Amino acid sequence: MTAFNDDSRTGEALRRTLGVSRRRFLSTCTAAAAAAIAAPVLGASPALAQVEQGDREAGHGPALVPPHKRGIILYTVRDATGRDPMSTDLPSGFREVFHELSRYGYQQVEFAGYRQHAGAPGGANLETVQGARLLRSWLDEYGLRAQGNHGFIPSSWPLTPSDVDTFKRHLEIANILGMAHMGTGGDPTGSSYRSDWDAAADKWNALGAIARSEGVKLYTHNHDSAYGFLLDGGPLDALGRPTRSSGLRKLEYFLRNTDRQCVWLEMDIFWAHVAQYKFHTYTAHDGSQQRNVFDPAALVAANNLRYPLFHAKDGTVNTQSGQGYDMVPFGTGDIDYRAFFSRVGAKHYHNPMVEQDNAPSSTDLGQSLDHARIGYDNLAALRTHR
Repeated sequence: MTAFNDDSRTGEALRRTLGVSRRRFLSTCTAAAAAAIAAPVLGASPALAQVEQGDREAGHGPALVPPHKRGIILYTVRDATGRDPMSTDLPSGFREVFHELSRYGYQQVEFAGYRQHAGAPGGANLETVQGARLLRSWLDEYGLRAQGNHGFIPSSWPLTPSDVDTFKRHLEIANILGMAHMGTGGDPTGSSYRSDWDAAADKWNALGAIARSEGVKLYTHNHDSAYGFLLDGGPLDALGRPTRSSGLRKLEYFLRNTDRQCVWLEMDIFWAHVAQYKFHTYTAHDGSQQRNVFDPAALVAANNLRYPLFHAKDGTVNTQSGQGYDMVPFGTGDIDYRAFFSRVGAKHYHNPMVEQDNAPSSTDLGQSLDHARIGYDNLAALRTHR
């Protein structure tokens, strides 16, 4: 909500006292709040304050994720940004969600597109220059910085003029929003064959050079499949394609063949651990079975500056699920994030974004925001031992 409605129960009581509809009350508050808001509502939650005090008493070291690096991808709370503001007193639309996230302590957000409910301020589609300026004003209002977006990556290769124009428009939007990065939620290619990854590297080098010319770092976000083994040798199949692997993983090959000044990556740490569970054995060129267990933190440490962004997503071990983990709110699962962040280091460079794909609930409409708050507290509570 706006600053006029920090406490939803107080706001509802005032509305009833005034005897006006929620629609009229909100429109009145929105107009008044433009002059009334003096500063963002920031600061840690009471639960976090207790954790920090406990850390000091226990002799724990400094935070593994500094306050200015604590972010969330808005996909986690997509039901809230897409919610009809007239249907509930819960936060809805980008502006109210920004306000709520800032109250939890977040200082960064990553977009997953620019659409919201048509009834929210600004309307349904903010994927325009005008919409970006409005979004930027709300980010600034609540002390938030946009760090990236899962948006448009041209499907054409070679690139068509139309795709290049659309790509550049998204870069313009990114610059208005103050983003250092722009990316996508998909792999560079869904193939396992080296020739396709060669083509993907060429394409991303070209796109990355365009983005770099506009002052934006282009990144690709990947799930488990990209950490599977590249098919790059051995006997050929009936279509002339390789059937065996050197043991090199697909994304490792992509890293080697893309320009480190033009192409970056965002590791989804949950899906990287799924890959660790799934992709541990390959058939070598000579037909032998070889074991190579994936180490997500080691890949980042070896390519640290190529990973400016993370998705901080948690899971509990479930070896019956097919992927090894069940997704849960950040900090409530089995993935050892203290070890991961300690090993990769460079804590003032990386930008971890809390994410939970299954946070929205059809029966508990406040669940995604509740889980966002839990995620922030647990991200902020990660400490090193002195």
